[in-house]
Amino acid sequence: MTDIIGIAGSLRKGSYNAALLRAAVEFVPDGHRLEIESIAGIPLYNYDLEADGIPEPVARLKDRIATADGLLIVTPEYNNAIPGVAKNAVDWLTRPPGDISRVFRGKPVAVMGASPGRFGTVMAQAAWLPVLRTLRTRPWFGGRLQVSSANEMFDEEGRLVDEKIRDLLREFVSGFFEFAAR
Repeated sequence: MTDIIGIAGSLRKGSYNAALLRAAVEFVPDGHRLEIESIAGIPLYNYDLEADGIPEPVARLKDRIATADGLLIVTPEYNNAIPGVAKNAVDWLTRPPGDISRVFRGKPVAVMGASPGRFGTVMAQAAWLPVLRTLRTRPWFGGRLQVSSANEMFDEEGRLVDEKIRDLLREFVSGFFEFAAR
């Protein structure tokens, strides 16, 4: 069984990226698992806080990612880049620096995202690449999913209703699980 941890890089209640992550769970191959974790509750990084000890939400998420077979990041795009809350979470996950290898080294990672804009999350996904390289992850490049016009792809309850995007998501999830299992 392949166990993937998924995190959405947004804290908004009606986040399209959280909705996309929930939709991804529907397409997990039989016998495998995609567990949704949250970056909510992770404080802004501050060395003074770190000196007092790693906050519980950070320690818990680090342990979950470290023991998982892969990580799925579902990222919004803010000002053509990674959202601050998502980058902040990753910054915390690398503290202390000695934990980087335990949490990230060789970890299969996929990135996808949704945006109400016309270009999806192409710039945010590209911005994740140097971060993933620095952490020495094993990024999956076998699929790309950038949901544009996200406000038209989900219903009022946050369900993915666009059949073309559902098909693309099914392929993306299947491909990433296959990659992570190797």
